[in-house]
Amino acid sequence: MSETLAASGPAIRRRKAIALAADHAGFPMKGFIRELLAQHCDEVIALGATSEEPVDFPDVTREAVGLIQSGKVERAVLVCGTGAGACIAANKMASIRAAVAHDTYVARQCVEHDDVNVLCIGAWIVGPQIAAEVTRAFLAAQFSTEPQFRRRVEKLAEMDRARGA
Repeated sequence: MSETLAASGPAIRRRKAIALAADHAGFPMKGFIRELLAQHCDEVIALGATSEEPVDFPDVTREAVGLIQSGKVERAVLVCGTGAGACIAANKMASIRAAVAHDTYVARQCVEHDDVNVLCIGAWIVGPQIAAEVTRAFLAAQFSTEPQFRRRVEKLAEMDRARGA
């Protein structure tokens, strides 16, 4: 897990496993993202749509983030039409912090400042090249050790606990 890879951007620490899920709108990009993730992860657990036949993003999301909750994976990438639906669904789940990112700045900052563990991408919004750059930035980013960010994420955990999550 200490090996790092440089892939036209920041060094990416090789990860043991990651979840990838897509609904039918994200399906056309799913294979591309899977290949990218396989370059940086020992195992890509692909879930969700296997064609463009409609599937419901809440079901796909629940299955993918369940792998984070169980400890099987550290992070997940969700691909749907806009990224918004998957993000909403993911953030309903305890201990999940999801963000929609369509640029590298957000993909990096959401991890560094907010300890985001789920990246949501809109396949209708960005093409493969941007999706690849965003995914690499998400994989390369690490949660900051600065006290203000740790304090804020702890407050998010408190919110989870307060709602009975």
